[in-house]
Amino acid sequence: MTKVLFICYGNICRSPMAHCIFTQLLREEGLLSEFTVDSAATSTEELGNGIYPPARAKLVEKNIPLIPHRSVQLQKSDYAAWDHILCMENRNVRDVLRITGGDPDGKVCRLTDYTDRPRDVADPWYTGDFEATYRDVLDGCRAFLRSVRKP
Repeated sequence: MTKVLFICYGNICRSPMAHCIFTQLLREEGLLSEFTVDSAATSTEELGNGIYPPARAKLVEKNIPLIPHRSVQLQKSDYAAWDHILCMENRNVRDVLRITGGDPDGKVCRLTDYTDRPRDVADPWYTGDFEATYRDVLDGCRAFLRSVRKP
C-alpha cells in the first residue's frame, strides 16, 4: 500500500483538488486498492472548512468526483504515517519540514517536481484562476503516478 498525502497552506483549494484528481486517476487505472490518499494544511486558518466553492466547481466541471473533506492540519506524527508528502509550493515544503522536524527519509517534495517543468502549483486563492491550478495539479498527479508505477 502506497500512502500519499497532499499538502497546501489551508487545505481548502489545491491539496483537496489534488486528492480528488489523484483518486480519479487511480480509479481510471484500477489502482485504488493499492493507495491511501489524503490531504492536509500547514496552517490552522481553515481548519474544519470544506473545499472552497470555486475549487469544488472546477472539479465538478472536469467531472472529477468530490471526496468528503474537512480541512485538517499536518501533525508531526504524520511524517511516519505517509510514504509521500507532496506539497503544492516551496513554502509548503518549508512549513512541512518545520512541523515534522525534517525529512530524513526524503518523503517531502513539491507535486510538480515529478514533471518536466517543476514549479509551484498556481495558488487560486490569490489568482482566482482555478483552471491554471487544475492543469498544474493534473500534470503533477499524472507525473507522480507514472513515477511510482515504474518497475
